[in-house]
Amino acid sequence: MQELVCQIFNPERRNIMKGVILCAGKGTRIQPFSSSLPKTLLPVANQPILNDCIMKMKKAGITEIGIVMNPGQKEIINYISFIHKDLKIQYIYQTEQLGIAHALSQAESFISNDSFILMLGDNIILEPLETLIQAFKGNKGAILLSEVKNGSDFGIAEIKNHQVISLEEKPKHPKSNLAVIGMYIFDGSIFDAIRNISLSKRGEYEITDAIQWMINQDYPISYSITKEPFSDVGTIGRWLAANEWVLSKMLGDKVQVGSNTILENCTLEGPVLIGNNCILKNAKIGPYISIQDDSSLINCMVEHSILLKNTKIMNVSPLLSNSIFGFNTKLIGINEEIRNLQFILGSFSQIKNSSDFNEEGK
Repeated sequence: MQELVCQIFNPERRNIMKGVILCAGKGTRIQPFSSSLPKTLLPVANQPILNDCIMKMKKAGITEIGIVMNPGQKEIINYISFIHKDLKIQYIYQTEQLGIAHALSQAESFISNDSFILMLGDNIILEPLETLIQAFKGNKGAILLSEVKNGSDFGIAEIKNHQVISLEEKPKHPKSNLAVIGMYIFDGSIFDAIRNISLSKRGEYEITDAIQWMINQDYPISYSITKEPFSDVGTIGRWLAANEWVLSKMLGDKVQVGSNTILENCTLEGPVLIGNNCILKNAKIGPYISIQDDSSLINCMVEHSILLKNTKIMNVSPLLSNSIFGFNTKLIGINEEIRNLQFILGSFSQIKNSSDFNEEGK
């Protein structure tokens, strides 16, 4: 497989693929966290979601990537320029959020005549790109599909003789259980398709409509079906669920602790991922916990949760479960007899027992 990938992506070949990652969505369903940070930079297993897309492309040999983003998302540029200095990145702005196909259309000049891989920056997909690359050979497009139970929540594909024969976005009565899950390969024909579709009932230019236009023009669209997990990290619930399966795949039931982190009198039940420069004392942690750098957990119990950088949880007696703590949040001195507390706290939130407030906090 490695030898085959090298043949496909040999930089001396003219048909080397580019990559496009769509990041311009506002993330309204995952607020308050998307109010302070672009949704694609929210962490799963302590790494930004966007990083998963970029690393997949790098592993497939793609070094030229277009990032479609909102002009106000400067944090994306700062992150990529700091972490991925070896890539050739072009930032492409979408000033109106009019759907996936509209976002992709902004990248036409970047793509030129090349075939390219398209990924959604808020999706985590375990399936490697090489699977879809194989399916694309000899076709005008290829899409990754997965069997789902709730077909009405996805774009649904109907297949026959190794080709996609119809697509429908969020149908009331799905024709199959095969969902389009956010990984595609196209040649330049997709841009002709986008120019020939209209706004959907949702007020968006749907990528499924564009692919259906290609099918109607007898352009062959192939597919690959993955059995691997995937997540559209578009809601609080999906974010927590994605964090759990990624931790499980990454660590099994193990515990990973970063550098300069102090553990005293703690019980850790994996999978648990702890960042650098953290302090954990008299705490029961896990399972399914990711804790970012510079956090402190003292006299508390936390499971099935996500803690962003510099979270402070101190002297909290009830079990905390299925919670997300934003950057620089503080939860201090909660001793009431309550079971299984859940907190969804945006960045810089503070919840304290009134007796713990100092003069500055009053």
